[in-house]
Amino acid sequence: MSSRQRPRASSQSPRTNAPPREPAPTGLAAPLDPARIPLYVGLAVLGAAVGLAGALLQAALFPGGLLLALAASAGVFYGGRVLTGTQLGALAPAVGWFIAVLVLLGGRPEGDYVFGQEIGLALFMLGGMAVAVMCATMARLPQPADDAGRTGS
Repeated sequence: MSSRQRPRASSQSPRTNAPPREPAPTGLAAPLDPARIPLYVGLAVLGAAVGLAGALLQAALFPGGLLLALAASAGVFYGGRVLTGTQLGALAPAVGWFIAVLVLLGGRPEGDYVFGQEIGLALFMLGGMAVAVMCATMARLPQPADDAGRTGS
């Protein structure tokens, strides 16, 4: 057994008697990073501001304003998801948006309320919630292309 010794089997093979490890939690089950809490609060405030602006815009300019308000909501929800890389990043502005819309839906004692038409209100609420759910439940974020696998570059 000179320089061509066989490596020991125990050093190269994986342990078969090791207990199985629990996989790391992901998504909403992952532990919350305390440094991100101000970011999530800021996203919720931004979502509330977009909900307020969208409620005013969709009531003022019905067909185009509704589409613009929903596009702004989608931008905030998706932007939060991309910024944080977590589902909670999309849910934080969605919660702020939903709370703002519910507060505006309550109206005033005089009988006035922000939303103009019933069809606009229904489309704004359902469309905003649908966009929030789509952004929060995306399978994974798009990854940038990596040129490491190309030869000759």
